[in-house]
Amino acid sequence: MRVVVALIAALCAPLGAAAQMADAASLAAGADVVILGEAHDNPDHHATQAAFVAEIAPTAVVFEMLDAAQVEAISPASLTDEAALEAALGWDASGWPDFSMYYPIFEAAGDAAFYGAAVPRAEARASMSAGVVDAFGPEAGRFGLDTPLPAPQQAAREAMQMAAHCDAMPEGMLPAMVDIQRLRDARLAQVALTALRETGGPVVVITGNGHARADWGVPVYITQAAPEVSVFTLGQGEDGRRPPGAFDVVLNAPAPERPDPCLAFQ
Repeated sequence: MRVVVALIAALCAPLGAAAQMADAASLAAGADVVILGEAHDNPDHHATQAAFVAEIAPTAVVFEMLDAAQVEAISPASLTDEAALEAALGWDASGWPDFSMYYPIFEAAGDAAFYGAAVPRAEARASMSAGVVDAFGPEAGRFGLDTPLPAPQQAAREAMQMAAHCDAMPEGMLPAMVDIQRLRDARLAQVALTALRETGGPVVVITGNGHARADWGVPVYITQAAPEVSVFTLGQGEDGRRPPGAFDVVLNAPAPERPDPCLAFQ
């Protein structure tokens, strides 16, 4: 599924948040894979994701934040107890924001199956030396990882990595950082397609805005591997600012108070 961005902007501008949400959910209906972007520390973004999940009633939910072992630790009993689920997932040691923001997504999922698409740190480190093709494995070609990015996109992505690291990243590391992002995009796509095959869909993917973007994120790798699969992408902005990239729909929420991320690099 592809929606003209200008049309969505015109549609959403005069509407309240609830109406925008309802319209966006109706546009997502019918897609095989619904990718819901977020700023990881924004509770309103997670509330929107939970509302989408409740509306769509997916057969599977894929999380960027979880790996396969964590998903195996989920039990029906833990799903009804936020503290028990947080402990079962080992969330405190994960480095992700407060679990209370994510738990409503699990609650909204009902009987959906859960899938983890996190790239283990060891695998990400391996891609920096062995290369993204070897790190991903036998299906790297199917997802297009054996094809270099167009030079303008490679340059743009390296510039974004540098900016994201407050201009403190050695330039020689930038190509490897881009490769790690590609690895994560492709893994999310691979797991989403596995979930679609095993459960019949629709499948919801919970991930950051950067992975959700339709122009070079997860949708690109899904289309490369399975062009017959329809995809809907939601980006979530803050304080009226759109996240970079192309999305079928962009919704907006207030930005939470957060410290200057560049302080850690000083």
